[in-house]
This record gives sequence, C-alpha cells and structure tokens, in this order.
Amino acid sequence: MSSPRHLPFARLHNFRDLGGYRSADGRTTAWGVLYRADSLGKLDPADADWDRFLGLGIRTVIDLRYPWEIEAKGRIPEVERFTYANLSIEHRPYDQATIDPALDPWRYLADRFAEVAEDGVEEIRGAIELIADGPGPAVFHCTSGKDRTGLIAALVLTLLGVDEEQILADFALTELATARLTADWHAANPGRPLLWPSYGRAPATVMALVLADLTARHGSPSAYLTDAVGVAPGTIGRLRERLLV
Repeated sequence: MSSPRHLPFARLHNFRDLGGYRSADGRTTAWGVLYRADSLGKLDPADADWDRFLGLGIRTVIDLRYPWEIEAKGRIPEVERFTYANLSIEHRPYDQATIDPALDPWRYLADRFAEVAEDGVEEIRGAIELIADGPGPAVFHCTSGKDRTGLIAALVLTLLGVDEEQILADFALTELATARLTADWHAANPGRPLLWPSYGRAPATVMALVLADLTARHGSPSAYLTDAVGVAPGTIGRLRERLLV
C-alpha cells in the first residue's frame, strides 16, 4: 500500500516526497527537492534500490538517529558522495516495542516528542539550516521515518506556511508503512515479544497533540521555531525560496 508521495523501494518502506503542499501565500512545496525517509542505512549498492536512490539526484543527507544506532545499523552507503550530517535530535532513548499497552499511546508519544522539542533545539536548528542552505535536493531520515523524521517534516512545513490539516495528513501517511515496519521489527528481533500493539503507528492525533503542546508552551509552533530553536529570518527566507514554487 502506498500514496502518490511514496517512492517505491524494496528495502525502504517510508520514503516520501514533501512536494505539493499548499502554503498560506498561495505557493506549493516543490516536488523532487526535499524527501523524508526511513533508514538509508538499509540501502545496498548491489541493489536496484541504490540506482533508484541515486537517480533522485540527492546531494544532502541528514541522519537524525543516535550515533549508536548508526554504528549498529549502518549509514547511507558511499557517504562521501553527499553532504552528510548526523544530527541526533532525540536525547532520551526509549524502546517503543516495550511501551506499556495500558498507557494512552498517543499521549505517551506526544510527551516523547515534547522531550525532543526541548532537548534537541541545536540539532533541530542545524537540520533546518542544512535543508535551507545545503546542496539540494535533500533527504532527512531516522530509523522508521516516523517520529523524529515526522517532527522535522512538521516543523519545516510550518516554516513554509503549510496549514495544520496538511501537516497532520503528512504525518499520518506513515500509517501506510506500519505493516512493513512491524514486519521488519519482527525479522530483526526473532523470539522477542512485541509488547506494544501500536508499534509503527502514526495517527494524526499524535501530531495534533504535539502541535498543541508547542502552542501551549510557546504560543505557536512558529514561535517555538523562532524563539526556542532560534531559526533566523534569513534561514526561513532561504528555505521558502528553495522549497516553494
């Protein structure tokens, strides 16, 4: 199952184009300029996936995972081809497979997002600046392309003037990849029980809570980005110039 935004790969399940969203100024986000993905460490130069990826002309790769995740699972092959940055926006690790099923899962995840938004301001700013100023096209990714990637996507779309309805819809598109992400987990963890039944899920409700939390704490998601993260007006201008058509 996929959407027109999903680019089909054999190894990657959640590789999406961020083009085609409407901005408040009447423009739309450009196609083929900014992508979001699950782990590019799954790519293999021996596979057709690699040729498909290279065909996109991507020049900047932003890896949002912890350094220990990269060490364990690998990073994008032939990294010297790209402007590559490891910007680990999450500082407090947790294991989604072991979340207590009795908890409200969406409130629990939103609280983890709030921690990332608080802890990761330098890395979040670095990612946004690299998307604005690095060589393009660009891709950013984490492990599943769901939470850390979803937060950066929501924040970039906010800076581009995309409304909340579209931001929530973009986040929820990961739901189309949930079955394959869950199958990957089982393949990587043979014999280990998956305690949390909502593993791999990304309903719009989660991002709605995240944006509401940012509004409660900072006045709006935009104010969070300018005041707490410190994204400069010039960066926002260059981001819009690059990504809106």
